[in-house]
Amino acid sequence: MNKIIRVPFFLISFILAGELLFAQATLRPFPQHVKYNDGVITPDHISRKQLDDSVRSFYNSWKERYINDDAGEGQYYIWFEKPAGNKKCVSEGQGYGMMIVVLMAGYDTASQRIFNGLFHYTKSHPSKNSPFLMAWAQARNFKDVDGSSASDGDIDIAYSLLLADAQWGSKGSINYREEARSIISAILQQEINQKTFSVLLSNAVKPDSKDYFDMRSSDFMPAHFKVFRNATGDKSWDKVIDANYKLFSLLQNRYSAGAGLFPDFIRHINSVPVPSGPHYLESKYDGYYNYNACRVPWRIATDYIVYGDKRAKEVVGKINNWIRETTQNNPDNISAGYTLAGDDIKSRNFEAMSFIASFAVAAMVDSANQAWVNKLWDYIASFDLDQFDYYDNSIKMIALLIVSGNYWIPAPTE
Repeated sequence: MNKIIRVPFFLISFILAGELLFAQATLRPFPQHVKYNDGVITPDHISRKQLDDSVRSFYNSWKERYINDDAGEGQYYIWFEKPAGNKKCVSEGQGYGMMIVVLMAGYDTASQRIFNGLFHYTKSHPSKNSPFLMAWAQARNFKDVDGSSASDGDIDIAYSLLLADAQWGSKGSINYREEARSIISAILQQEINQKTFSVLLSNAVKPDSKDYFDMRSSDFMPAHFKVFRNATGDKSWDKVIDANYKLFSLLQNRYSAGAGLFPDFIRHINSVPVPSGPHYLESKYDGYYNYNACRVPWRIATDYIVYGDKRAKEVVGKINNWIRETTQNNPDNISAGYTLAGDDIKSRNFEAMSFIASFAVAAMVDSANQAWVNKLWDYIASFDLDQFDYYDNSIKMIALLIVSGNYWIPAPTE
């Protein structure tokens, strides 16, 4: 005879509630098929399923290569993967990884655990000047290279936490929203110039520093800043957005009227903004459209894609017209770097996915680029992970999410 077990009603309710919470744990699972701003295009020559499958396939390879767990119990980090140097992880990579993992939640059932581990690693490496900002790099022994931050990494990390709040809520072991708000406040205080509202290179830069009025062009992320404003209610972010759009318009008109390009680094923003000279910070190409500035089309185009800001479309529209003309609509002709006049860097006889992927995001802002977007998608998707490094592959991963229609923001659009 089978025995009937009577379960108290409160326990049944608890079990059902737990199942319901589990079912709803991932609120925006991949794929999302987001309706972008009117006029924004995605590839139309293949099916949604084919687009999504390409994202899934590359994510599997990217995750296996770059997400590592040997830094400590419960910690994950994005492997820097540079053949030279002593760095194992940089905050820039943590930001990329944290955004990617949240956006792939639902497909990747381990995404929240991995995201939390990435965040725990980030918290374990605070900058000297703020516990909320991350020390920009760790060496192979996981010791901080120095205690300064890198603004771009902190901005992406804060943004990813707002994504996490929208994806999973903030009632678990990590209050994603409050952690994000703390980081955003620290960014505003320590990584935003309080006079010009440009983005400082790091929180090591002070008002009396010689580079206080200098900026890395790719640190202007207007869509992120709008989300920050919405999450905090702080309208200072409007000043940051407006000031930098004005700065970028001036730079395009004065230094790259034909190509619409930007230098890696901008100097003297408080007086007469100019591209930096060679060897300002990283290389002889610091005043060119190089490995930092190559991210600008992606960062600015995203503001039109999700918010419809016409200033973004105007900025990247100039770049779109130039790159299509200079390559004769052939992605294989995209070079790894240009002068501001739009000429190839002659010493470069290779291509770089970070440049190509960013141009693909930029092309989405205008239906006149439909055939170009289709070509770029096919070209980008044809390369496997082994053909590029951490930087190129991580930017490609983000671009695949955006171009496939699977990028969303953690706040209502305006």
